[in-house]
Amino acid sequence: MSVADLFSVDSEQPGVMWRWRRRLWQWKEEMLAECRALLLDVLLFPNDHSGATTDAELVWHKQVPLKISVFALRFLQDRLLTKTNLIARRVLSNDMSLCVAGCGHPETAQHLFLLCNTFGSLWHMVRGWIGCSGVDADNLSDHFLQFTYLTGGAKSRRSFMQLIWLLCAWVVWNERNNRLFNNVITLISRLLDKVKMLSLTWLKAKKATFVFGTQQWWSCPLVCLGIG
Repeated sequence: MSVADLFSVDSEQPGVMWRWRRRLWQWKEEMLAECRALLLDVLLFPNDHSGATTDAELVWHKQVPLKISVFALRFLQDRLLTKTNLIARRVLSNDMSLCVAGCGHPETAQHLFLLCNTFGSLWHMVRGWIGCSGVDADNLSDHFLQFTYLTGGAKSRRSFMQLIWLLCAWVVWNERNNRLFNNVITLISRLLDKVKMLSLTWLKAKKATFVFGTQQWWSCPLVCLGIG
């Protein structure tokens, strides 16, 4: 059963019928509550004949941890605590808006993930690793959809690219927070290594027959997946 199915069980109180075999830890209860709150803003419709997919649907992936899907939904709805959003809420003053990469631009979600010369370069490096080319859209939702279809329309390819996009966004946000709160800077080439390692870890966790090691994965991920 999908997240959408669970959410729509009770039309009077959406999401209240979710059930779990074991009692959730406190941090998972908090994450679930946040997920329900986010879903209240989402309208789900049956696919039409065009087969169009929305970014709200793409954030849910069976091989991606729930907390990252919730993060991605907040990100696409511009609900992350970026500096510009904190200024709009009067948490920060106007003179504290600049991106942590030192590029001199205000830290909006769009800038941080796509337009920043530092963090935005990760997408180019990831495409180089996978072996595909493309031009980045400057809109977050369009970028997500475009990236998902970069290697073709086959389901297995779309699923992999979807996972990689979600992972890249998560890696960038964590690096932003490390720079802001811990004064720790990681080279973008090392962030690419994180994307490679975490994607391999996620795939192995959900597929016991996935036997490829880091050397093969680092060299040709699509071949390892049998879709190269």
